[in-house]
Amino acid sequence: MYTQFFGNFLLSRNVVTPDQLILAIGKESTSHIKLGTLAMYHNLMTANEIDDIVIAQTHEDKHFGELAVERHYLTEDQVNRLLSEQSPEYLLLGQILIEEGIITNADLEDLIIDYESEHEIYDLDLQIDQKEQVTKLIRHYFKLKDIENSTLYESYLTLLFNNLIRFIGADFTPLTPVRCSELPTQFSITQHIVGVYDITSAIDMSREMAIEFASRYAMDTFNEFDEYVQASLEDFLNLHNGLFTVNMSNNNSIELQLSPPEVHEGDTVEIHAETVSYLFPILYPFGTIHFLLSF
Repeated sequence: MYTQFFGNFLLSRNVVTPDQLILAIGKESTSHIKLGTLAMYHNLMTANEIDDIVIAQTHEDKHFGELAVERHYLTEDQVNRLLSEQSPEYLLLGQILIEEGIITNADLEDLIIDYESEHEIYDLDLQIDQKEQVTKLIRHYFKLKDIENSTLYESYLTLLFNNLIRFIGADFTPLTPVRCSELPTQFSITQHIVGVYDITSAIDMSREMAIEFASRYAMDTFNEFDEYVQASLEDFLNLHNGLFTVNMSNNNSIELQLSPPEVHEGDTVEIHAETVSYLFPILYPFGTIHFLLSF
């Protein structure tokens, strides 16, 4: 999950464009982490030393680790340990950006330091599970602690991002959320959660994006927008909200009920003025989808 928020961090620093980021994310599944990237991350080699080895490889037919040992940048034990080390996934994203000529090794070295410092990421974080990672990043990134019902937002979003990874795919980047008072819809599925809290949720996207979203969710191929695509979007939101209500009951003894999903297209969903409402854009390769959350 750190990869998704690292992408947002890069966008906020104007290091990459959305198109460059999506292209790099798309290459992650066919790429592998390199020894030099690992050595830099673990502070065993500098960016300049890595560049030196890369240049040397254009003149000598030798592996990176072999040259690093010969030049006394690494020991053989360090090479072997690096090859077995667990590493954060966002290193691979940075490495791909280097290979694409978008950033340099020196840039990545500085960006990782800034990113980990800003989000208080430490080596221990590699041992915590995905749910805890998402919660930790949401807490630091979205800074929701000062708003009313912040713990509800945190719980809902933690589940949402985990469900996106589980059912739609991990190749996304969350963009900066915006406070809103209404939702002008493209194609939108909305659902109200009622009880102790009155919650409005919605997922909104174009019909073209809905086809790809539904194909991923249903693990099928839809070629046109039809009732099956609409049903897939309704099912995703209903499933997600159902899990949220179960969690609220089990963890907080708060009973909530779901209203049936509603379809909106080309109109505006009005939101109660007294609620705190945010729109969360999520950038996928097939476009930017929007999640509305109002407590």
